[in-house]
Amino acid sequence: MFRLDADPVLLLESDERRELRTVLRDLLAESCGPEEVREQAGSPRGYDQALWGRLAGEIGVHGLAVPEEYGGAGYTFAELAVALEETGRVLCPAPLLASVVLAGQALLDSGDRRACARWLPGIATGALTATVAGFLHPADVTAEHGPDGWVLRGAADFVPDGAGADLLLVEARAPDGKRLFACEPDGATCDRTGRRVLDPTRRQALVRFRGAPAEPVGEPGRAAEVVDAVLDAGRVALAAEHVGGSAQALDAVLAHVSRRTQFGRAIGSFQAVKHRLADLLVEVEGARSASAYASACLAARAGGLPVAASAAAVACTGAYRLATTEYVQLHGGIGFTWEHPAHLYVRRARADEALFGTADDHRLRLAGLLGFAGRTD
Repeated sequence: MFRLDADPVLLLESDERRELRTVLRDLLAESCGPEEVREQAGSPRGYDQALWGRLAGEIGVHGLAVPEEYGGAGYTFAELAVALEETGRVLCPAPLLASVVLAGQALLDSGDRRACARWLPGIATGALTATVAGFLHPADVTAEHGPDGWVLRGAADFVPDGAGADLLLVEARAPDGKRLFACEPDGATCDRTGRRVLDPTRRQALVRFRGAPAEPVGEPGRAAEVVDAVLDAGRVALAAEHVGGSAQALDAVLAHVSRRTQFGRAIGSFQAVKHRLADLLVEVEGARSASAYASACLAARAGGLPVAASAAAVACTGAYRLATTEYVQLHGGIGFTWEHPAHLYVRRARADEALFGTADDHRLRLAGLLGFAGRTD
């Protein structure tokens, strides 16, 4: 049986985190409304690069959880989770999850100080965007020695921000087993094709390697360990985003049912609507607690992180599904139109459900981690 423990202080919102939340919410409110999100998601790069630069330069979001020795602020994931919650609240399409969380954590977890010193400062300033390939989905990538060093061959599909990232961290089969490699893709040896996906605010791509130059990252034999750690970090990050999205959906519904009248009274005053809103509030607050605990575990590198990450994935994806469903239904006819912001949230919620494994996958994982698998009592 796992013992779940983390520093209780990390569960509280400090004055610094509260101030960070306020500053971020103000910035995103002025530059990342529903229409701006649609416009940014449809742009060639997929996000507003000016906003990306402001998040990195004015607020320092990208470097919050990066150690100071690598150009970051030296805070913990608990601070980064605040930023993820706020960007998830407005569906900011910037590749914060892919670049800062997945790639950044992969470099840190690899223990390769040379690789961290080379690429983490660029990630922390926003000058470099990165992602991981072969982590979220099985990939057929091999690494071999070429005349001038290591090269990659094969393909990885549904790579988050795979078409635009400046750096790819790839899990590949080498002669001595699976290893991690860093590849700075170029058009001559790497083909990248954007995939048509349900959620246009989170781009994915098919990446084909044709003798692409690469450098090994970390020690041989540690690839599986690093991948597992990165996926748990991704689950915790996604949970924070889902809390933000769920809270925004709830706020939008509350505003609507308070204004919309029927039979001479606000529809929010009807008992049936009150019950639905109460159920949704309970789900959102439960998700918020699960997300905060998982973020605290990741910040403290607690031994119970795998359990906390999967528990947060179950709670937060469930809350987001319910929140987006109510967002559509309680807005009535207008909620079912494509022009309404609710559909942006529905797409994000549905697409994210399987990004790091479905809720059922995580329930099975929890059963195994907690020793319940195979029990009949």
